[in-house]
Amino acid sequence: MVKVSGKIRRLLIDAGLVTQEEWADARQTGQPVVEVLLERGILFEDRLFEILGRASGMPPVDLTRFRADPQALEALPQEICQEHCVLPIARNGENLTVAVSDPFDVLLLDDLNILSSCRVRPVVALPGAIRQSIVTVYERDKREVEELLDGVGDTDLTVSEDRETDDLSIAGEDRDDVPAVKLVNLMILRALREKASDIHIEPMDKSLRIRHRIDGRLIEAMTPPKSLLGAVISRLKILANLDISVHFEPQDGKFQIKYEGRRIDFRLSTLPVVGGEKAVLRILDGSNVSPSLEGLGFEPRCLGDFAGAASAAYGMVLVTGPTGSGKSTTLYAAVKEIDSSEINVVTVEDPVEYRMNGINQVPVNPKRGLTFAGALRSILRQDPDVVLIGEIRDRETAEIAIKAALTGHLVLSTLHTNDAVQALTRLMDMGIDPFLVSSSLLCVAAQRLVRKLCSHCRESIELPKKELLSVGFIETELDDLQLYGPHKRGCPRCMSGYRGRLAVVETLSLSEALKRMIVEGRSVQDLKKQAIKEGMLTLRRVGLLNAMRGKTSLEEVLRVTLAD
Repeated sequence: MVKVSGKIRRLLIDAGLVTQEEWADARQTGQPVVEVLLERGILFEDRLFEILGRASGMPPVDLTRFRADPQALEALPQEICQEHCVLPIARNGENLTVAVSDPFDVLLLDDLNILSSCRVRPVVALPGAIRQSIVTVYERDKREVEELLDGVGDTDLTVSEDRETDDLSIAGEDRDDVPAVKLVNLMILRALREKASDIHIEPMDKSLRIRHRIDGRLIEAMTPPKSLLGAVISRLKILANLDISVHFEPQDGKFQIKYEGRRIDFRLSTLPVVGGEKAVLRILDGSNVSPSLEGLGFEPRCLGDFAGAASAAYGMVLVTGPTGSGKSTTLYAAVKEIDSSEINVVTVEDPVEYRMNGINQVPVNPKRGLTFAGALRSILRQDPDVVLIGEIRDRETAEIAIKAALTGHLVLSTLHTNDAVQALTRLMDMGIDPFLVSSSLLCVAAQRLVRKLCSHCRESIELPKKELLSVGFIETELDDLQLYGPHKRGCPRCMSGYRGRLAVVETLSLSEALKRMIVEGRSVQDLKKQAIKEGMLTLRRVGLLNAMRGKTSLEEVLRVTLAD
């Protein structure tokens, strides 16, 4: 039921268009009151428009004679428009024209400004017309998919090879008349609108499951019939310049598209599974890269440790964590902080995820003999000051990186370990001598990503004292402790109780005591105890601090961290 402000009721009653009894009687139906009054012939559209437009100072618009701008529709999700009976109809730069049924709901207008990241210019429209337009315009994608599927049936699709993908535009192209091409375009467009980081295409028993990873969680987007699997995978392979005849071997490729005036890179990975081939698209949008280390949400102490090491003249700085934990973003932010016209920065990556102006970026290509180790050797002959290595995967790369760090270069890289201390033993397990590790390493950062609570709809929660102590809280923190959790249904700004993600990072700076312990071959447990004794904030502790500030929920912290 669409609620209206009390001012509309007073305006209509004061104008003599509706009586108190008629309003109350219409309200009893459980339907939108204004629409019931219009259907009963008590209200008339022209008089309603006149009253609302004059009282609010907003121009009225007849949506039956107005076609919504597709670019404007991307500013607000369908769920918000349906719940609050609003519809974006035009966009000019940062100005967004939105049709509203209640021009006096100032709180809703504020929400629309925030949610759309635009300056909202409201116009008045009838609620029934808004709802009908929502069905018409927002269901366009769904109808297109359904029409595509109706024309497919159970027959296999064939896709002609078209390698002209450098200038691919997602907004419908005339040449893309093959059903699989249109379906792939719609799939990618939806993911971009929802700000997804990955698209998963998975064969099920009777259907094709397409899921989006949004803020770290997979959400089902659509389920076309399984008969489309071959055509969709073939189309993606064509875009990524892969061999469409190979079905039983993994393949990796990439392609680029234009979307809203900017270029977005996609990494495609295919894998043979039971039932067919699975494909995963990683979406790499350069505009989402954090502009600075401060924007990543480091704890002040951790930021000081990491930024200090990243600005050193020489040595090695490592960022560890699982895939998708934001390691590359942190390294890119560090490079942006230290880059200047006076130093030579070179990166070697597999693949180059984001292009950075002024930085020499080398893509690894094992098929052509260009490995991390091989590229690194060549880079060191290019007179670099700072070297960023996408990942240390083997002993050869580790040895070259450490020698570079010991000979006057600043080396930034990533490693797959569970925490910062384990990075020390991981290097030694690769065959690096302990004294080289202690001499070259400046700082190790272990990183995870947690979802941020929506600050507008978060809810306070109470937990037993025993439970709080068991997860790592200190007795003295419990007196004034206030924790928050996500709202079950979310709000217009978030829809889920969470909005965005922040980094939870622990940093380990190597003191003289830790260096001696490394050379002595002490255990991970001993090294971690010494680091905590020296003031290191662990992942769990950093997560709890963010939960205490209300930035994230305790549930999120426990999901991504282990007890100390």
